[in-house]
Amino acid sequence: MAVPAGPVKGRETFCSNNCRMLDLFDVKALLIVALIFIPLEMILPLRGGQKLLRKHWLNDVIYFFLNGLVVKIGLAALVVLAVGAIRVLVPHAVTVAVQSQAVWLQAVEVLLVADTGFYFAHRTFHKIPFLWKFHSVHHSIEEMDWLAAHRVHPLDQILTKAASYLPVFALGFSSTAILIFALIYKWQSLVIHSNSRIGLGPLQWLFASPHFHHWHHANEPAALDKNFAGQLPLLDLIGGTFFLPGHMPAQYGTHDPVPALYPDQMAYPFRTMIAQRLPALAAPSGDVPA
Repeated sequence: MAVPAGPVKGRETFCSNNCRMLDLFDVKALLIVALIFIPLEMILPLRGGQKLLRKHWLNDVIYFFLNGLVVKIGLAALVVLAVGAIRVLVPHAVTVAVQSQAVWLQAVEVLLVADTGFYFAHRTFHKIPFLWKFHSVHHSIEEMDWLAAHRVHPLDQILTKAASYLPVFALGFSSTAILIFALIYKWQSLVIHSNSRIGLGPLQWLFASPHFHHWHHANEPAALDKNFAGQLPLLDLIGGTFFLPGHMPAQYGTHDPVPALYPDQMAYPFRTMIAQRLPALAAPSGDVPA
């Protein structure tokens, strides 16, 4: 007697739909990263007294899931719109020369070009008040760990990543070299935010470490606007923004009144801008608000 196929197909469809949903929100990626970094931070903690489920950890899980999709769509749209225009400015001979190189050499060059773009974009987000409102969301982190790396306003992340990737795409680097950089960027971002004592010894002058990046998040006057590079501290040495004392920061965060929860953090830069504009809009013509 034949078994009805309907219920089986229904279960397969249900499973298929749920698997697609899991892939869409990178649930498997979260589990893999958590299985690596949670034991690491327990075995080699930088701050031993910090709780595993520290303050606002769930807020940053929301960033992990929602930012990934939003940033991918925003970055893809920006790259499609801008790369064609930028490539017009790049001589064909340069593209040919780039693509004729070995993949490993291209990957090294992508790292240098992309992190240079990141350095200047990151520094700009600190210097321009309007952009800082977006970036201050990331600096509102008061307890550093691997999960905190994901607390970034999507507009901040889209523009900063565009500054990294647009020159790379415009110069014609191979997709393999760009993928290598993307993997380095992703994992190093997790490492440098982590609550771990991972040290690089003398290589800390060449590659960013938790020690290096934690000072970027320090809420201390001496560390203000320091250590902008994502991977290469050499850029900060050249730019005069390198700061790496022998001890670790006493505290992290920002004095800006950044809200605590995801929806409010998304709206915070826009609300701040509107609040600053309202006195000027309400003032009579010719008057300057105090």
